[in-house]
Amino acid sequence: MRPKRKGIKRHDTLKPLSRHHMVGLHVALKLSRAGTDESRLTIEEIIRDAREFWQPGGQEHFREEEEILLPAYAVYADINQQEIIEMLLEHITIRAGMNKLLGKVGMSPQEMQELGKLLESHIRKEERIIFPMIEKALPEEKLEELAPYLHE
Repeated sequence: MRPKRKGIKRHDTLKPLSRHHMVGLHVALKLSRAGTDESRLTIEEIIRDAREFWQPGGQEHFREEEEILLPAYAVYADINQQEIIEMLLEHITIRAGMNKLLGKVGMSPQEMQELGKLLESHIRKEERIIFPMIEKALPEEKLEELAPYLHE
């Protein structure tokens, strides 16, 4: 019998974003397998799943992090940190990749794989580094105040 794995303990306010991250990890895996023998899906099915994740949920998720979560964090901690800078740059790169994937131009399977790997590493960074920084810096009452503005 395998021991039950411990998940990351997350403040209730951030749980909707974390649940959306789980969906993102599934999409990232599908993208990272695009065009390979490991993929059980066609390119069209992967694009459909990416669209369902991104429009509008993924776009709104990024906006909530950028317009609600990080400004709140900046009140209590120095925002000029390498992890935050990387997070924001990755948001731009992922946005551009999703726009290309879902746009008229399209994307090669190799580019889809790269986008999937970036999306996965980005989500893991937010869950393992960024969210714990935010949970540590923000007082309980501030976290609770943000809850109505963060969605799955």
